Amino acid sequence: MSRRSAACDGRTSEELRRSRAFDAWAHSYDTQQNPLLVLEQRFLERMLPDLSGRDVLDAGCGSGRWLSRISMMGTHRLCGMDASAGMLQIAAQKNLPGVELVKCSCDETPYAGQSFDVILSSFVLSYIRNLESFAVEMSRIARSGCDLFLSDMHPVTQAKLGWKRTFQDGQEAVELDTVCHNIRDVIGVFASFGWKLCAALETEFGSTEREVFEAAGRLGAFYQADQLPAIYLLHLREPHPQKARIEEQDMIAISGARCAIGPRETAPATLHVCGERITLIAGNAFSISGSPSLKIDLRGYLVMPGFINAHDHLEFALFPRLANPPYANASAWAEDIHERFAEIIAKHRSVPRNARLWWGALRNLLCGVTTVCHHNPSETEFQRADFPVKVVRDFGWEHSLAFGGDLRRAHSATPPGSPFIVHACEGVDDEARQEIAELDRLGVLDRNTVVIHGLAIDDKGLDLMRRCGASLVVCPTSNNVLFGETPDMRIIGGVRQVALGSDSPLTAAGNLLDEVAFAIASCDVPPQLAYSMVTEFPASILTLKEGEGSFRVSGKADLIAVRDANQNAAERIRTLSSADIEFVMIDGRVQLASDEILQRLPKAARKGLQPLCVGGIIRWLRAPIAELMAAAEEVIGPGQVELGGKPVALAVTAEAHHGR
Repeated sequence: MSRRSAACDGRTSEELRRSRAFDAWAHSYDTQQNPLLVLEQRFLERMLPDLSGRDVLDAGCGSGRWLSRISMMGTHRLCGMDASAGMLQIAAQKNLPGVELVKCSCDETPYAGQSFDVILSSFVLSYIRNLESFAVEMSRIARSGCDLFLSDMHPVTQAKLGWKRTFQDGQEAVELDTVCHNIRDVIGVFASFGWKLCAALETEFGSTEREVFEAAGRLGAFYQADQLPAIYLLHLREPHPQKARIEEQDMIAISGARCAIGPRETAPATLHVCGERITLIAGNAFSISGSPSLKIDLRGYLVMPGFINAHDHLEFALFPRLANPPYANASAWAEDIHERFAEIIAKHRSVPRNARLWWGALRNLLCGVTTVCHHNPSETEFQRADFPVKVVRDFGWEHSLAFGGDLRRAHSATPPGSPFIVHACEGVDDEARQEIAELDRLGVLDRNTVVIHGLAIDDKGLDLMRRCGASLVVCPTSNNVLFGETPDMRIIGGVRQVALGSDSPLTAAGNLLDEVAFAIASCDVPPQLAYSMVTEFPASILTLKEGEGSFRVSGKADLIAVRDANQNAAERIRTLSSADIEFVMIDGRVQLASDEILQRLPKAARKGLQPLCVGGIIRWLRAPIAELMAAAEEVIGPGQVELGGKPVALAVTAEAHHGR
């Protein structure tokens, strides 16, 4: 770790007094649980962009709280600056590799102009009297396109409840001098220097912070702040002159909903979508410039990122379940069904392949999946702009050891850094159990390897997975149907990254949400983990780079909406079914709507949506429903078509009759 020093001459007596106070606070800063910092960390970690390869500054780094976390995010350069020598001394003692520490004030730094891609300033503005001088310096050292994150105590709640900045120095309570800035003033000052607002959230304490209050014997203070914003978080961006500007007429405003920033992090917000991407996430209390061409009112709904299905075989969506369990392994199942159900297999394969792929996409769309990984050769149909869901393209694969070809060659042909996907350990016998060791022997088990199923992984296999850094995708209902067993939570928890897949209706219960429900109820997967297994984890495993599985400014606008039950996303997903999915947007275009949502959509957003009755529930889908039904019924028979075990039929509605 390198440490440099910058002169802080000419400091006022107030600044010197504050610096000494922070020096005294430094020794206990990391040991005192602060609910404001806990709340900030929960939300801000979800808002940060990919920091790999970027130059990052923590302005007012204190004891290195954020530096410790960011140092693990693959930055190119990471700097921390603070006016307190005591705080910097504590940060230096953490021995964070490559981190540069500088003693200076936030309005006069030693850095060259245009030095940083990302700047974070956490709970610092309360100690800065001159916002303009701070904005001038941040603008000077920021590169074009720089992301700036600011957080602080919420000024309105601070004034209402009389909150003070205090810490305990031995037996003495020390109160710090602070400044209470209006949030709009902060935004306005930075806007005058060309910064664009990307996100503005006002967040309340939750159950996590309640535990901190309770441990400190201050539960009354928690209830006093109930339903009041405790902190604010701002994300500002220095516009990049080379990036084409998206005209305002391309903007869609989604308002009134609560947004799931993370599994337990929700906040009311308006979203702006321009083209395929989210351009603004702002609390409903903020007045936002710009005149959207389309407005979608989602009051009464919880908006979440679209789900990611990490494993499916789209061409089998119309097939019934084919099995006569129990089996010892997947090979035994495959041999059995081709002998026992040959006629059924041949009949369903007679449905045109492209139509079957579309039905596979609709099976996913109906349960809120916006991105799916199809474990088979890529199809030209997936490249169509109107295909209902996004299908992962950049990966290598082989089916399995039993049915695959040359695994070594397939692994070698996988693009660098892309996942290599293979079925393995799908069974309960020794043959299945030995497959992890065989993958390792072949040299195809590494950090990019994604094992599908992994039911038979034992302690030796888990150790190999850990050492190689391989990932796992589990399909628990499929395992339960074929083998009478479910994935071991101990194994799931021991793998570096794990995601959920639906597999196909040949063996699975229904769709991805059925897998989620089963994993929670029968595999003891905590709801928060289950939520991550269909959002951020598969996005990481499949190396998706466009913000899939998360709420991020500049990320793809892949969104779903369900009725707001006053729960966070992790709690809500526990009971979700496809009947609850009432709105799906993919790349900024509405792909699914319930009757209720349809009435709220502007005419331009409704155009092209067609009704389908699935299991007695009507959903409006952006797909050629009549043609798909005709292709399926011609082979399977009128009234005999099922999708993931649910009967499907054309829906006759007043809207459809009038050509909506």
